[in-house]
Amino acid sequence: MLEIYDIGMRLGRRALLALAGTVRGENPSKFMRFACGQKKAVAEAVSVLSGLDRRRPTVWIHAASLGEFGIARPIIRQLKEKSDCNIVLTFFSPTGYESLKPKCPDGIDAVLYLPFDTSGNVKCFLDALKPDCAVFMVSEYWHGYLSELHKRGIPTLLVSAVIRESSPFFKWYGPLYRESISYFKEIFVLNDRSKDLLEGIDIKNVTVNGDPLFDNVSLVASTPWADKIVGNFADGHKVFIAGSLHDDEDLKMVTELANKHRDTRFIIVPHEIGGTIITHLREALDGKMLLYSQCNPETDFSDTQTLVIDFVGALAYIYRYATWAYVGGGFTKLLHSIIEPAVYGLPVAFGPNIDRKVVTRQMIDLGIGKSVSTSDELNTWFEGLKENPEKLREIAAVAADYVSKNSGATRRVVNKITENLCAKK
Repeated sequence: MLEIYDIGMRLGRRALLALAGTVRGENPSKFMRFACGQKKAVAEAVSVLSGLDRRRPTVWIHAASLGEFGIARPIIRQLKEKSDCNIVLTFFSPTGYESLKPKCPDGIDAVLYLPFDTSGNVKCFLDALKPDCAVFMVSEYWHGYLSELHKRGIPTLLVSAVIRESSPFFKWYGPLYRESISYFKEIFVLNDRSKDLLEGIDIKNVTVNGDPLFDNVSLVASTPWADKIVGNFADGHKVFIAGSLHDDEDLKMVTELANKHRDTRFIIVPHEIGGTIITHLREALDGKMLLYSQCNPETDFSDTQTLVIDFVGALAYIYRYATWAYVGGGFTKLLHSIIEPAVYGLPVAFGPNIDRKVVTRQMIDLGIGKSVSTSDELNTWFEGLKENPEKLREIAAVAADYVSKNSGATRRVVNKITENLCAKK
């Protein structure tokens, strides 16, 4: 079955490279940027990895996109504190690669695209990387990579996995996934149900662990950070922040809420910056809107209701300026991080597709989070909190306790990585 998968991957890669050759203009779409990234992925990896200090062991950490990097970030920080090693971070999505490649975060020795999962790419990439340990985030089951890592005896860990009855392991095409997940030396899952399901298909190396995202958001929240433009906009006002707005449903809900509450200031942070989203916001919002890029620290915001953040990478820090939050992606399968605003004690609303993440149900049960399906539901939730400082204080206290109780997962993952590094010496 792996051979059939490899043929499919090779055909897909060939199509991507053909598409990459058609890119024109200054602002290609995310998919076209991905295609261009794959065109250079192998050559770039070979070039960059040749400069690693081979006197140190190498840990490969793979995250699908910038969201999963939030899980990896505290792992990287603690790992660097405990071990003198190279850390190579790969992304499949252009969002993560483009955000971190220009300036590698502290502790990371290289940021690369993960080359497409073909047998040739896999062998070339691993020959150049020479990892001593590999760590995959959440649900990255790249069959070619996992099979080759297993053949080479490279210990591989899966972190923050959630397994459900609907997961691919239990589908008609499940045998390939069951074989691939068996190659992980250790699997850290987020709940007991995930462990039970994996043990039901004879996967025994499973540990129930918290989510390193809690450690990451705590680190971000405790990091001194300020933005003069955002601070000027928020100064003396309560601010509603809408982060990672993902699709038209998100935009409709938030813009209608802003139009109903013209006395409230809004910060909107689209998941991806593009002319279409900006045009939509300009057309939908009744109050004056400014882009961050149009402003400076002395900008007069007296008649401005909405500030749109038209750059990426700072959302987790900007939440500290807000009183209430809405997180996008909940009308798709890609609800973004609702822990990021919760760490600041904010009540958080999000769309109705909540089954993908364990924390959504937990936060709803605790009264921190609220799933909404319509603009009216979002408005009702907001109005119940808008002039209720006592309720806001109560939510802030519950959120702080929730984040505190779920912290510490990173340490257990890092301990397991360092154990494997020591075993290979």
